[in-house]
Amino acid sequence: MSTEVQRADRLSQDQVEQVLALMRAAGDTDGALPLSEHVVLHLRDGGEAPAVHLLALDDDNVVGYAHVDTTDAVEGASAELVVHPLHRRHGLGRALVTVAMAVADERADGRLRLWAHGDHPSASALAIRLGFDRVRVLLQLRRSLFAPLDEIRLPAGVRLRAFEPGRDDEAWLAVNSAAFAEHPEQGKWTLEDLHVRLREPWFEAAGFILATDERDDRLLGFHWTKVHGETHVHPHDTGERPHAHEPIGEVYVLGVAPDAHGGGLGRALTLAGLHHLRNRGLAQVMLYVDESNTRAVELYQKLGFVRWSNDVSFQRAL
Repeated sequence: MSTEVQRADRLSQDQVEQVLALMRAAGDTDGALPLSEHVVLHLRDGGEAPAVHLLALDDDNVVGYAHVDTTDAVEGASAELVVHPLHRRHGLGRALVTVAMAVADERADGRLRLWAHGDHPSASALAIRLGFDRVRVLLQLRRSLFAPLDEIRLPAGVRLRAFEPGRDDEAWLAVNSAAFAEHPEQGKWTLEDLHVRLREPWFEAAGFILATDERDDRLLGFHWTKVHGETHVHPHDTGERPHAHEPIGEVYVLGVAPDAHGGGLGRALTLAGLHHLRNRGLAQVMLYVDESNTRAVELYQKLGFVRWSNDVSFQRAL
């Protein structure tokens, strides 16, 4: 097989569709999607967001792909990659990472983070062989929605309502930034990052729950839920596709303003989202949380969540 790796700052629509099809094929085989949400959103928007795209081509067919983001001056470049299940064990993963390292040398002082979604042993072995250290673990936890749920007990003076696009955007962004000030991704969301997601077919205002002060409607916290597995048509997709699993809910983003901590609002918001998802008729709910965030992990475990899988970040040793 004659395969080459090409670099591009922008993808054609045909290449975008091939990469998304490649991602789905790998996800069906591995049980975990190989690309994160923000990469998929950038691809669906036409592959024009600042990034270097690496394509492993067999003739004109995309059989491997890596997304290299060099825009984070603080944390350094990051990369995610995928190789088609039928084209593995031919050195394509190593070739993609090697070129990603060259991109990092050129544009990011050599620093590079490499994500392995699903923590597959082969991905870990490749990263370690190429001089990367395991530095961060993102846990996926799951819970049955058939199991009993506690009642929602809100702190005094707090009410719940749905997010209103156009009215709550700026206030939400401010609380999100404050709540995740130390988070390497979530705390850096911009207004456009929010609007991209509000335009997604899965967005549902009723599932974006806000906790506000009864006196002045000041935003105190939020629980943004999401549903995976429902049939949606995206403007950059060619049509509806059945999912390989039953619909599952997600604790998408949960945050509490720093000055509202300590009164049980985080627990109440979590339960409010879980009740909403159960009322949608869903059987399961999932979430992602940093393994190092022991306080949040403990909260979720007390609410019945258990570990399902891991995503791992590797840091290039320099």
